[in-house]
Amino acid sequence: MSEPVIYQADSEGIVTLTLNRPETRNPLTDADMLEGILAALDRLEADESVRVAILTGAGKAFSSGGKMQAMREGGGLKEALPARTRTNYKRGIQRLPLAFAALEVPVIAAVNGPAIGAGCDLTCMCDLRIAGESARFAESFVKIGLVSGDGGAWLLPRIIGWSKAAEMSLTGDMINAQEALACGLVSQVVPDAELLDAARTLARRIAANPPFAVRMTKRLLWEGRSASLASVLEMAAPMQALAHATGDHAEAVEAFLAKREPKFRGD
Repeated sequence: MSEPVIYQADSEGIVTLTLNRPETRNPLTDADMLEGILAALDRLEADESVRVAILTGAGKAFSSGGKMQAMREGGGLKEALPARTRTNYKRGIQRLPLAFAALEVPVIAAVNGPAIGAGCDLTCMCDLRIAGESARFAESFVKIGLVSGDGGAWLLPRIIGWSKAAEMSLTGDMINAQEALACGLVSQVVPDAELLDAARTLARRIAANPPFAVRMTKRLLWEGRSASLASVLEMAAPMQALAHATGDHAEAVEAFLAKREPKFRGD
């Protein structure tokens, strides 16, 4: 069987991660898919040459989330003993939002089709989201008598606000790409054929900046979702001290004064 996640790096420090189970619409609840994503995130974090990552899906869907057939047959995360189901979530899919939160490499979700349930939550774990015209989003757990077990109730309101997040979560209804743009779930909608090109263009804009500053900025943004202003300021001060000492900061200042393009080396 092919790899569940395709890891493709280029010379610009941009990595494209492709969920690679198109025949089943890239579900997240399969063990090999979950482990494949986690392994890819570990690889991103360990490689200092990586500046930004793009996450997308193979085929016509970004991710279907869970597999209904497996639910009907009692498979997946559910077990006869509820305590074991709880453990399956904690040791399984709940590792995913924690791994994205710990990752310092910015991730762009290039949503190429439906992102349903846990698939919608996966887009929210990314730092930026752009959508193809055929993209659809649904926080649909309530429609099958479940709740978001992978962090959606924490992530979604912080991205689109309480009222719209409550509407999506309590109705379970699907929204299209233009509705996602209107509520701030995505920042761009482009023709499907142009989605990866648009994602790479955005990735290059991020990758053009000093990599240490980008990673620290992402960390401050994530901490700012739940920490107090005083806590974020306390974290920002030592980060700023580190940033001031980098060669890239000195190069940026020199380039600005000389009215030329800077050449950042990641030092």
